[in-house]
Amino acid sequence: MTSDKGQKISMPYKLLFVCLGNICRSPSAENIMNHLIDQAGLSSSICCDSAGTSSYHIGSQPDRRMSAAAAKLGIQLRGRARQFAKSDFQEFDLILAMDKDNYEDILTLDPTGKYHDKVRLMCDFCTRHSLKEVPDPYYGGVEGFNQVIDLLVDACEGLLQEINNQQLKA
Repeated sequence: MTSDKGQKISMPYKLLFVCLGNICRSPSAENIMNHLIDQAGLSSSICCDSAGTSSYHIGSQPDRRMSAAAAKLGIQLRGRARQFAKSDFQEFDLILAMDKDNYEDILTLDPTGKYHDKVRLMCDFCTRHSLKEVPDPYYGGVEGFNQVIDLLVDACEGLLQEINNQQLKA
């Protein structure tokens, strides 16, 4: 797409973070990523959202325990839970599942496989952690929420680096 002056206009690269209920892991990833995007001065190039594969918490704010863990890094968790929709496949450039169950649930909504290449596991982008999935801290203690924040910071940093290397320089 070009402007009337012949300048290239790039659409924002759209990321969707997905967990089960959209009150712990995915809103944390969304808000951590937004924080990193702001710090990098890329707010006009990359935008984020989050969703859950279930309808358990639609309309709810992020879990207070997750918000407390994020606040230790100066990150405020914003947003309200929503459920993943089939239209998200067209709307987003990359869909990031927090664990293998979420990944499979997302792929099930795309039986033809048309959008499978858009769906990745969040931990694929970690550079310091070796976990393959972001654990659900919902039924655990404070340490689990802190671990998730640490893991998501690592994954979001790696994701931002990959987007910079692949998408924005294309």
